[in-house]
Amino acid sequence: MTTDFDILRNKEILAPVVFRSYFNEFRDINATQAWSLFFTAGKEDKVLGFNRELGGFFTTLLIAISVTGIAWSLFFSNFFSVSSI
Repeated sequence: MTTDFDILRNKEILAPVVFRSYFNEFRDINATQAWSLFFTAGKEDKVLGFNRELGGFFTTLLIAISVTGIAWSLFFSNFFSVSSI
């Protein structure tokens, strides 16, 4: 007799995705899968779905936050150094 619990004997199912044999074959992943792996700490690559635009959105958002932070720090570092003279 086979039950659905027989599938739990396979240790790969409970392991994070990045350690599974089918995933670790140097295959290409898209940005959405990469962000999904980042947000879930490598446990699942399909949490955000299969929409490619979502990965591009998170990548663009990260770049925008970085550029804004650099511009903000350059502006205020000059502002405070000039006003303290």
